Amino acid sequence: MNILGLSRKTEKTFIVFYFVSIIALVLVIVPVLNVLLSHTPTELAFTAQQPDVYNAIILSVYCAFLSSMIALALGVPLAYVLARKTFSGKSVVEAFVDLPLVIPHTVAGIAVLLVWGRTGIFGAPIGNIFGITFYGTVAGIVVAMLFVSSPFMINSVREGFESVNPDLELAGRTLGASQFEVFRRISLPLASRSIMVGILLTWARSLSEFGAVYIIAYFPQTAPILISDYYLEFGLKQASAVAALLLLVTLTVFIILRLLTLRKKREE
Repeated sequence: MNILGLSRKTEKTFIVFYFVSIIALVLVIVPVLNVLLSHTPTELAFTAQQPDVYNAIILSVYCAFLSSMIALALGVPLAYVLARKTFSGKSVVEAFVDLPLVIPHTVAGIAVLLVWGRTGIFGAPIGNIFGITFYGTVAGIVVAMLFVSSPFMINSVREGFESVNPDLELAGRTLGASQFEVFRRISLPLASRSIMVGILLTWARSLSEFGAVYIIAYFPQTAPILISDYYLEFGLKQASAVAALLLLVTLTVFIILRLLTLRKKREE
C-alpha cells in the first residue's frame, strides 16, 4: 500500500476520533457550563456573601490544602519505594493504596470513623494524650479527605519517579553522593511535574469529598455538605448557586496551576 493510501486511512481514523472526542467533551463541559451560567454575577455575589456559604467554601479549601500537604509528606517516600524497590507483598501494598478509589464513600467514612473516632484505634489514644478530637472537628475533616485522596498523590508521584532513568541515580551514587542526596538533587527535581499534578489532584479530590466527611464531621460544614443541605432545605436553585461558586474556585485553581506548569515546561 502506498503512502497516500495510508495517509487517507489515517485521516479517516482521526475524523472518527475527533467526532467521539467532541461527544466526550460535551458530556463534561455542558453540565459545568450549565451550572455556571444558570446564575447571574449578582446572584453569585449575593450567595458568596452569606456567612455559611463563605465559611463552608473557605473551610473546604483550607482542609483540602492541609490534606494535600500531609499526603505530599507521607506519599512521596512511599511512592519512591514503590517505584524503585521490588519486595514480597508489593502487589498487596499497591492494592491497599488504590482501595480508597473504589470503595463507596460511606464505607470510607465508616472506616475513618472507626479509626479516628472518640473510641477509635487512633482517635482514643490521641484524644487521651493530646486532647485532640477528630469527630466533628476540622481534624476529622482532614483525615477523611486524606484517606480518600492519598491514592492520587501516591500514584502520580510514583509514575513520576518511574519515569526517571535509574542510570542517572546510579551515576550520582558513583560520584559519591548519598542515597538521600541523589533523591533530593536528581529524582525529586525530575519528578517535580508529577508531584505538582499529584498535589493538584489530591487537593481537588479532597475538596469534592462528601460521604466520608459527612460521617466523621457533619459540622463544621464543608461546601459539599452545605450544598446537600441547601438542596434539601431550599431546593435546586439555591444549591446550584453554591455549587457554581465552588466550581469557580476549583476552575480558577486548575487554570492557574496549568498556566504555571506550561510556563515551567517552556522554560525547560
